[in-house]
Amino acid sequence: MRTRLILVTLLAAVLFVGVAGAQEHPLMNMIADRVIQKYQQASCEELWKKKGHKTDEEKNLIQLLRDDPQMRHAFIDKVAAPIANKMFDCGMLP
Repeated sequence: MRTRLILVTLLAAVLFVGVAGAQEHPLMNMIADRVIQKYQQASCEELWKKKGHKTDEEKNLIQLLRDDPQMRHAFIDKVAAPIANKMFDCGMLP
């Protein structure tokens, strides 16, 4: 019984930290969602053409993420899988 209570308490704490982390950077979440949508809607040809070319907005975002390691970690955690999957589908990853 006591072990079960400890497990439930730990699970609640983990869920709380996850939700709090998502709310910590609402602007970052909005930008991450836009980045994911951009990759999911782009054709492979469009991604190949844009590879290496960054807009001023993208450059500003990159600098912001370099200056804030916690935000960078949260951003990468959110966008890594969808972007990597699209790049793999397009032959951009081995």
